[in-house]
Amino acid sequence: MCVGVPMQVISVDGDDIIAEVDGVKRSASLMMLGDEVKVGDFLIIHAGFAISKLDEDEARETLELMREHFSEEDMA
Repeated sequence: MCVGVPMQVISVDGDDIIAEVDGVKRSASLMMLGDEVKVGDFLIIHAGFAISKLDEDEARETLELMREHFSEEDMA
């Protein structure tokens, strides 16, 4: 299964970022995203690319749903 994950931007260097969620850091490209991005923004990261921007409440809600779903899936 391929899943885009909400992550918070912790550094920006041109078209490259470092984003973090739950202590896990990943680099990603902004090539596919037309929005201006700054440290603290939340983005959906998929396959090394930022594919959309979302607000903090949306990101936290999505992460909570993902955590619930994947922990239930692990128990099955």
